[in-house]
Amino acid sequence: MTKEIALRYGANPNQTPARAHMKNGDLPLQVINSAPGYINLLDALNSWQLVRELKQASGLPAAASFKHVSPSGAAVGIPLPDALRKAYFVDDLELSPLAAAYARARGVDRMSSFGDWIALSDPVDVSTAKLIHREVSDGIIAPAYEPAALEILKTKKKGKYVVVQIDPGYQPEPMESREVFGITLEQHRNDRPVSRADFENIVTKKKDLPETAVRDMMIAWIALKYTQSNSVCFAVDGQVIGVGAGQQSRIHCTRLAGVKADLWRLRQHPAVLGLKFRQGIGRADRDNAIDQFLRDDVTPSERAGWDAIFAEMPRPIPPEEKRSWLNGMKAVVLGSDAFFPFRDSIDRASQSGVQYVLQPGGSNRDDTVIQACDEYGMLMVFSGIRLFHH
Repeated sequence: MTKEIALRYGANPNQTPARAHMKNGDLPLQVINSAPGYINLLDALNSWQLVRELKQASGLPAAASFKHVSPSGAAVGIPLPDALRKAYFVDDLELSPLAAAYARARGVDRMSSFGDWIALSDPVDVSTAKLIHREVSDGIIAPAYEPAALEILKTKKKGKYVVVQIDPGYQPEPMESREVFGITLEQHRNDRPVSRADFENIVTKKKDLPETAVRDMMIAWIALKYTQSNSVCFAVDGQVIGVGAGQQSRIHCTRLAGVKADLWRLRQHPAVLGLKFRQGIGRADRDNAIDQFLRDDVTPSERAGWDAIFAEMPRPIPPEEKRSWLNGMKAVVLGSDAFFPFRDSIDRASQSGVQYVLQPGGSNRDDTVIQACDEYGMLMVFSGIRLFHH
């Protein structure tokens, strides 16, 4: 271990010099391969906390795919059904539980995860390293690496893939500080763990909260804790399926997360799974083509470019068929890092299969929001815990 790491540059290339260092003692991490930048380490340290807490809360391997200091996806290691394996482009791989967690975290929003930072709760095995090796990613943080897995990762990006190892037993001091415009701000770290008690205050008429929904609420709770505020996320089946981060209004968070959740569902539509691509078309180009294919506002020039991508020109999915498919999305959790000031987010959530809502509560219009949930037959929990992260 060392007290200081020189960084390539700060948030932008003109911001040099840059470094990471400890005031007291050694850094709890070491760079095993290449050299990280300032944003790399911001992503690494935030994403590590997320997967560490997911593992502690669930007992399952956990993974996060981070971009610009927020998760584009987060998940625990639950086996994938065949449709998701195909939608995530991993139907040709044998997946360990850790690899399944990353496949879920990466697969939910593959366009946002392009060039991601990866965090894994467990030692990286060969199965996970093989999956990572073929994706476009900037770096990874994990507590350890199997020797063969490390060798696979070291060949990525012509040897420049950033590999960071962190001490899993490291606990920072309870107080944290940051400097902004020459002024130091200080606060107690947000080290409160999620607990089962956070989901006991059910405020709606519907009261039946299954354990699968508790698990997904827990995942949403922890993901929101490390997502730039304002933030909302949708979660189901052990993973986040849509994140709306850094918006100035709650409804815009919900709309953004809802659109991503809808795209996650539509990527599993038989018409998408049956798309035939030309030989040699990479996964990133497939992701972009699928995004265009699912849009209702594709331009003629964009459609003309499909000849170079698709081996067979696909038939667009009619809007009513899309709506019917989206209506099959069930048991989704909507999590919010702060209270809903209006019922509009609940109205939007009803279009994306939301049946369970997790929020702190405390708005002057809580009664209106509860009434909206009752109208849709949703269950809502007031956790009493705000999860702002800046």
